[in-house]
Amino acid sequence: MRAVRFDEYGSEDVLTVVEVPDPHAGPGQVVVTVRAAGINPGEVGIRTGALSERWPAHFPEGEGSDFAGVVLSVGDGVTGVAVGDEVIGYTDERASHAEQVVVPAGQLTPKPQAVPWEVAGTLYVAPTAGHALVDAASVVPGDVVVVSGAAGGVGSVAAQWARRAGATVIGLASPDNHAWLRSREIIPVDYHGGDLAGRIRDAAGAPVTALLDAVGAPYPRLGIDLGIEPARIATVADFAAGALGVQVVFHHVTANAAMLAELAQAVAEGALEIPIRATFPLDQVGDAYRLLGDRHTRGKIVLVP
Repeated sequence: MRAVRFDEYGSEDVLTVVEVPDPHAGPGQVVVTVRAAGINPGEVGIRTGALSERWPAHFPEGEGSDFAGVVLSVGDGVTGVAVGDEVIGYTDERASHAEQVVVPAGQLTPKPQAVPWEVAGTLYVAPTAGHALVDAASVVPGDVVVVSGAAGGVGSVAAQWARRAGATVIGLASPDNHAWLRSREIIPVDYHGGDLAGRIRDAAGAPVTALLDAVGAPYPRLGIDLGIEPARIATVADFAAGALGVQVVFHHVTANAAMLAELAQAVAEGALEIPIRATFPLDQVGDAYRLLGDRHTRGKIVLVP
């Protein structure tokens, strides 16, 4: 099969697509033919070496966590999953940017028919992070919640999920994304310009009770400035913010197949929208990551092997 590999830290130019041995399903494992696999900013940090202290590469290195596809084979002891099933899943082995991937059966959930492949293939990293932010801040009906990066991969889900929980949501985003936020009943505020805290208070019309950060500094500090209790400020992007007493969320600790199933069902019911910006064949993985570098792009970027 073909899979994405890189042999050194660097730009998108170090990415290649090479032939590797087909995976085989051991006991409790499932091999899936990948139909779609999302790409994410964290993968860039691993590939460039920016995250090498936390997540070092082991060359030759693969990449990718999100995927959706069709079950090709199952190993001994696997129940509830059969050859031909359409599934959504995740891998912890940096291996989904490939034509096939092998994972434990417990890391799969059925794909609802109403969920397009391109969306299904993006549901693990960013959407579960958004879900985890809402959980960490204990968002409940009546809350007034600020979400940074509210039109991005993580923030758009956090904003929609907080709204689904009954909160009033203030979404920080550039003006190009304000119409989309309003369409999801999210109040947009431009993060550019002065007195951001004051403009948030004016938009909210009530005390702000939580902040969900998908971008990083300075947003956890902004939450403190807004008078939010530190325990109700949650970030997936500012690892140093714990010094402020806020919650640093490592979504991969809480994300699982049950959370994936919940998100997929919400998409199928129309309660959660995952915009798709573009799809690329596996051979154009470098171009996909170059587009990802435009941080103002709304919507997920997807590889379709």
